[in-house]
Parts: sequence; structure tokens; C-alpha cells
Amino acid sequence: MDTLKILLTGDVMTGRGIDQVLPHPGSPLLYEPHIRDARDYVRLAESKCGPIEHALACEDLWGDALAEMERLAPDLRIVNLETAVTTCDEAWAEKGIHYRMHPANASCLTAAGIDCCVLANNHLLDWGREGLAETLHTLHAAGMHTAGAGADEAAAWAPAVLPLAGGTGRVLVVACATESSGVPPDWAATERYSGVALLPDLSDASAHRLAAEVASERRNGAPVVVSIHWGANWGETIPAAHRDFAHRLIELGAADVVHGHSSHHPLAAEVYRGRLVLYGCGDLINDYEGITPHGDLRSDVGCLYFATIALRGGALQRLEIVPKQIRRLRLEAADARARLWVERLFNRGGRSLGTQVTALPGGSGWALQWQQRQTQASGI
Repeated sequence: MDTLKILLTGDVMTGRGIDQVLPHPGSPLLYEPHIRDARDYVRLAESKCGPIEHALACEDLWGDALAEMERLAPDLRIVNLETAVTTCDEAWAEKGIHYRMHPANASCLTAAGIDCCVLANNHLLDWGREGLAETLHTLHAAGMHTAGAGADEAAAWAPAVLPLAGGTGRVLVVACATESSGVPPDWAATERYSGVALLPDLSDASAHRLAAEVASERRNGAPVVVSIHWGANWGETIPAAHRDFAHRLIELGAADVVHGHSSHHPLAAEVYRGRLVLYGCGDLINDYEGITPHGDLRSDVGCLYFATIALRGGALQRLEIVPKQIRRLRLEAADARARLWVERLFNRGGRSLGTQVTALPGGSGWALQWQQRQTQASGI
């Protein structure tokens, strides 16, 4: 086995309205300025696309995305899980938006064969540190790995170690977040308190810290995915600080794949020194279906990213991108208009990054094309 295929997604937001249509809905109570009942998000979605079957089977949430996963057969599946998995009723007081999914609905993740849930994001502690503890317990009990949060600072920054089938190797996943994504500074894990792995900034010192975390666990050139929750929810412009930080991680040998998320819509991708950088994967699953788009940007269209990388060295061999669209709070094939919109996002943003996408046979999605503009990093 010379290559490894990894499925990466952006935000999987299975709380709030999504939780209400799963088999075991939790309390619908919300503390938002305009909506106090999570079932209102279900009603908003129904007003756009028609009646939704309540008590969806957990696998139904993924719709035909499951068939795509089966067809493309990734070795590992990694998502940014942007919700607490808890029955805790004590909401974080300073936040206006709170996501939670009932622990009994965690099977919606195992139904998709998720191997690792990235947890460093701005909704994990919506229901406090008690909610975080229950989230970690529930996910681990279901057989999933986690990265980016823990009982203390060391646990939050520790890489998730994902074994490959047949003992052929392993992959490390390091996850962290920035305040620019909406993570409150009080959520940072410390020596005494649980929380998320929160980057103080995107400086060279922070890049070196991440590189040190990776070096302490890396063995025999194991590939490393660094997953970062950063930036604003809307906007096509990729901040220069994000590019610089991603490049530095690759130069330091700390990342073979940079897995960025926080934007509600996809952003352009880059290949730097042969390594993949996804600056923003967009939302994959959310309950925004009945919410008005943000100008010409929309959050009801997400993507599955299938990255094939070299098992030794981590260089990108191929990236296949498959778009999906949320209808009636489940994933379906993206329609022609949605596909064209996403294609334009990738190509418009990719001009300055040396990338573009070209259609895959059958119109199922795109393959990323890139220019080899940088010299390959030595010793990585």
C-alpha cells in the first residue's frame, strides 16, 4: 500500500434542528434572540422544501453521500463535529447560539463510518465543561477518535492516532482553533481546566508549537492532518495570515494536509510543496435550509473531499471533490445550479493559488488540478 485515501469534510452540525428529526431528540430549548425552540428550524426548512419525516433513521441523514463514500472507499473518515453531544441543560451564558445533540443520536456518526471527530471549534462547549465531558465520553464509547479538545491542555493538544487497516501504518490528526472563528478565549484548555486547543495567534511561534506536538508522536514518517477552525463564516477572500501559517506548518514538517474549516461555504484549495491545503471546507450538514443566503453565498451546499496522499511523505496524489446539497435536512446530490456555483468558487479563488477544478466522469464532482510552483520540501 503506497497511498492512503482520506475523506475530509467541513462542519457537521448535528445539533439543534438536525437533532430534532433524529430518532432521539433532546430538549429543543434555545436561548437565541429570535428563536427559542429548535423545532422552529425544522419548520423553516419545511417551508422551503416541503414536509420532513421526523425520526429520520440515522443513516438517512447522509442520504446518497453514503453511496459516494462506499464508491470512493476512503481508508479514513474525518469530520469537524460542530456540536456538543450531551443532555446537559446549562448553556454557556455568554453565547447566544447553542448546539447540542442527544448522545443516543451519536449513531448518526457511526452510520457514516466516521473515524475521527475534530472538536476544536466554536460550538463544542456551548453546554459547558460538563457537556464537553459527556461529548468525549459518548464519542469514545462509540469507537470514534477525537482531536482538539480534552480534560486538560495536554489532552486537547494531543494528536489523535488513527491506525490503518491491516497494521499498514497510522495517521496523526492534530486539531486546534482560533478566536477568529468565534471560540471564546475562556474555552482554551489549561493545566487545570478542560477545553479546546486554542491557538493564541498564527505566529511563527505557534507554528513551531504545533510542529513540536507532531514531532513527539510522529513515527516512521506517518502522515499528519492538521485541522484548524479559523476565520469568518462568510467571504471568499483567504486571509494572508492563513496562507502564511499553512505554508509554515508544511515547511516545518508539521502537516501533510491542512484541513481548514469555519466558513459556511467552500473556499479554494491550494497545493503547497506537494501538500494539500483546504482553507475552508464549508458546512456539510446543518439546519440552515430555511435561512436566507448571505448575498450570493449559500450554506446549503457542502462537499466531500477525498484526498489521496502518499503513505510515505504525505504528498498529494489526487483530490476528488463531490458536492452535496441539503434538502429536507438530509444530504442529496447537488443540482446543476449548485454545482456551477461551487465550481465557480473553487476556480475564482484558485486563480491566485495555482489551482482549478475539472469535471469528473459522470458529473459527480471535480478533480483538483494544480501547478507545481513550489520546490518540494526537503526532508518532509
